[in-house]
Amino acid sequence: MPIATKLVLSYVLIIAVALAAAGIVGTQLVGRLIVSEAQTAVRTNLNAAREIFTGRLDDINDVVRLTADRFFLKDALLAGRLDQAAIELQGVRKNERLDFLAVTDPSGRVLLHTTTPGLAGDDRSQDELIAAARKAKLPVAGVAIMTADDLRRESPVLADRAYLTLIPTPRARPRVETELGAGMVLKAVAPIVSPGHGLIGLLYGGVLLNQDFEMVDRIKRTVFQDVRYKGKDIGTATIFLDDVRISTNVMNADGSRAIGTRIAEDVYRQVVLEGKPWVDRAFVVNEWYITAYEPIRTIGGKIIGILYVGVLEEKYVDMRRSAIAAFLALTLAGGLLSLGLSYRISQQVSGTVTQLVSASGDMARGNLDVRVDIKTRDELEDLADAFNTMAVALKRRDDLLKEYARSKIMESERLAITGQLAAGVAHEINNPLQGIVTYSHLLLEKVPADSPIRSSLQKIANQADRCREIVRGLLDFSRPRAPQMKLSSVNAILRECVSLLEKQASFHNIRIAAEFQPDLPPTVIDPSQMQEVFINIIINAAEAMDGVGRLVLATRLDASQNFIEVDFTDTGYGIRPEDLGCIFDPFFTTKDPGHGTGLGLAISKGIIEKHKGTIAVTSQTGKGTTFVIRLPVTTQVDA
Repeated sequence: MPIATKLVLSYVLIIAVALAAAGIVGTQLVGRLIVSEAQTAVRTNLNAAREIFTGRLDDINDVVRLTADRFFLKDALLAGRLDQAAIELQGVRKNERLDFLAVTDPSGRVLLHTTTPGLAGDDRSQDELIAAARKAKLPVAGVAIMTADDLRRESPVLADRAYLTLIPTPRARPRVETELGAGMVLKAVAPIVSPGHGLIGLLYGGVLLNQDFEMVDRIKRTVFQDVRYKGKDIGTATIFLDDVRISTNVMNADGSRAIGTRIAEDVYRQVVLEGKPWVDRAFVVNEWYITAYEPIRTIGGKIIGILYVGVLEEKYVDMRRSAIAAFLALTLAGGLLSLGLSYRISQQVSGTVTQLVSASGDMARGNLDVRVDIKTRDELEDLADAFNTMAVALKRRDDLLKEYARSKIMESERLAITGQLAAGVAHEINNPLQGIVTYSHLLLEKVPADSPIRSSLQKIANQADRCREIVRGLLDFSRPRAPQMKLSSVNAILRECVSLLEKQASFHNIRIAAEFQPDLPPTVIDPSQMQEVFINIIINAAEAMDGVGRLVLATRLDASQNFIEVDFTDTGYGIRPEDLGCIFDPFFTTKDPGHGTGLGLAISKGIIEKHKGTIAVTSQTGKGTTFVIRLPVTTQVDA
């Protein structure tokens, strides 16, 4: 199949998968985003509704508190003539739109109902708010439930308004009761205190929320601005007593307020029984809403009802459908455009690949001068340029490899000649040198210590010993012995080297740190030759530090677990960059004349290479040097 066809089919598959994924993910994200925004908005709406709710309670508290502090009321109580204050109190109740306002004595027994002046004497001492105000002698306000009898004592009209017939509601919890007589009230109580007399009474007042639509309609006007969608209110608010709607602007199908309908069971369970807010979609009477519910609590923390706001879900469903349709249309248009572009790109790629294949074939047949000429001003042109650059590089590398091969052959021949010359020189001078060494030491034994020639004889003996060491190094370099391989511990060899050297005077001021991997496996090496290599590097390090510094010896397995790495790191004066490439050459040394032969590292490198390992060096002038030896991990001794 031609590459152009493969590319087109690949693009089609990728675009199809991308469109499907984008469609699925996009529709989910758009849907969730819209729902999330709706839930965020309804949370904000609930906060606003709560402020309106608590604001009305604060207003009632202010009215009752300020009225309780007025002189006409205190004077009437002290004089025992509450009838003189009744007219004034009735005016306060009407002007401040209170449903009830009453005065009790300090024990909580009612002295005056402003709505039913003829009824008095009922005991309200067990009322939660009155008891709290009596105890604290401070104003108290909160939400409370009043029984039908209590409401009737305040006013028969309030008892009638509180009465509701419960209406069967889909999704509501099972309930035996068919009617509701109790009422939810916003209520405030304030102590009446007279200087010199202390607490002389209590004033309480409030409003009944049952079938009082002022607050829920105010919430709808303030929060939702009476906006309608498809003939329905976009937002609604409700106050529940337990699970019954007692004040709402949610409408029944006939257009009446849904008073007496009940909340869905799952919402009731979470909000009333568990005391947790609900922010989710919920079925409200006969429509789905994005809703927010929160518990209404008494001052003692008991949950007695629910405050609700909701937004018609249908609006957001339509928004989601429109957004998803627009998103899918844009996605499909983008997919078709991408398909057209992919066809053109595939044709361009196919032509370029054809040229490159042809040029590669010529190169494989040995024509390193082949070039391609592609001008597309994009990555394909970059690819063609890279091919041409590669061809130039291959041509250059081919020439360099030939030159390198010639240089390696010449180096091998030079080393072979050097080895033969070293062996010949060593043999020629070894015998006469042995005589010089022997007789110089015999003369030193016979010449008295105060002889004037003893100093000269000592110099002859020292230089003869040095020549003997050079000859031995030449012999080792020219005819290295075969390694005696056996399974050995690198850590143990290093410890033995340290033990041999650390007592010497040149190591007294050198701190040797051993950082050995404890579980380093043994490997097949010549322990004697390896000890020779390690000692040579350690002595070189000590000389580089002038006998003062820190030497770190470290062993570890490399990342592949196939090589043991041995590090020798000193704090000496380092190696000059221009000398790094020569330190393993025979007879190369930077030491002062008379110190070293320049063969130690050359011999060490030869030993490591015979062990199929490597030795490398890094150095910074003035900071120190690190030698790294890598030895293969093996447990089989070659036959």
